[in-house]
Amino acid sequence: MNSISTTAPIRVAASSLLKPYLFTVRTYTRSMAMTTGLRCSTPYLINKSYRQPTGKRLIHSTPKTQIKEYFPPPDAPKIKEVESAWVHPVYTEEEVHRVTVGHREAKNWSDWVALGSVRVLRWGMDLVTGYKHPKPGQEHDSKFRMTESKWLTRFVFLESVAGVPGMVGGMLRHLRSLRRMKRDNGWIETLLEEAYNERMHLLTFLKLAEPGWFMRLMVLGAQGVFFNGFFLSYLFSPRTCHRFVGYLEEEAVLTYTRAIKDLESGRLLDWEKLEAPEIAVQYWKMPEGNRTMKDLLLYVRADEAKHREVNHTLGNLKQAADPNPFAVKWKDPAKPHPGKGISNLKTTGWEREDVV
Repeated sequence: MNSISTTAPIRVAASSLLKPYLFTVRTYTRSMAMTTGLRCSTPYLINKSYRQPTGKRLIHSTPKTQIKEYFPPPDAPKIKEVESAWVHPVYTEEEVHRVTVGHREAKNWSDWVALGSVRVLRWGMDLVTGYKHPKPGQEHDSKFRMTESKWLTRFVFLESVAGVPGMVGGMLRHLRSLRRMKRDNGWIETLLEEAYNERMHLLTFLKLAEPGWFMRLMVLGAQGVFFNGFFLSYLFSPRTCHRFVGYLEEEAVLTYTRAIKDLESGRLLDWEKLEAPEIAVQYWKMPEGNRTMKDLLLYVRADEAKHREVNHTLGNLKQAADPNPFAVKWKDPAKPHPGKGISNLKTTGWEREDVV
């Protein structure tokens, strides 16, 4: 009886001491399950004084000292790295700064359908990501302020959607070439490379942010709806679909331009000295001295401007007969012509009579 009476207080004291740690383990385990296995470095997962937000917070930026490998390479001791099938062209500093916002005016019913669809998609994306563009004189209103976390939310959602059209278009043209036993005239590779490029944007931003479970569900739903909708639309009118992507890329250029202006104006202090992730340095071949977050946004914006040019150009061509002007050899290379780089970038695309 004496031993029981003396050990009971000890057990009670021990359980009291361990209670905070047990709470930590339970909270961390539950949060890990909610994020489908991704490790998170946010303090509210390991500290009782913090609680997981239940409001509009869909994503959080991760300080560089806490960045973790969310998509590590496969465990293969004999393999050093995976080589890319598509080598990204090298952009000069002058070229990435020369990119501007632009808009191609709608000229027929197909263009109007594409433009209207993009405006609806833009409205939905603004609603989901919490973006509100200020009117003149409202720039300093707090409700219009975009933080680093909000911008990353928008980037991740935008890139997860933007990577769909190129893959769908390339897949359908590939199947069409097999089915009709005819050449595709160079379209397939350009479309698949576009999808690959957009995916690299997403992987780069995932080095700076970790999506929560709600953001993952939204991406899953958006991809399911958008993939099937674009698939059916491309079967019906490929030209309209390319015009749609051209207008979508116009919005992407506008988004990154506004983010760059926010960074330059001092509204995004956490990004002023943030270096671009190594995956971005290798992919874009970023030179020494030009590897900041601002440089990263300039490179991504340049890619989106290139997609804008490509899809507006493809929308001007005869879909079944014309060759892809971005994948051909030119008789007179001295004259300005489409290419993989952005040295001859056309905001509204190349007209058919200029390239065919």
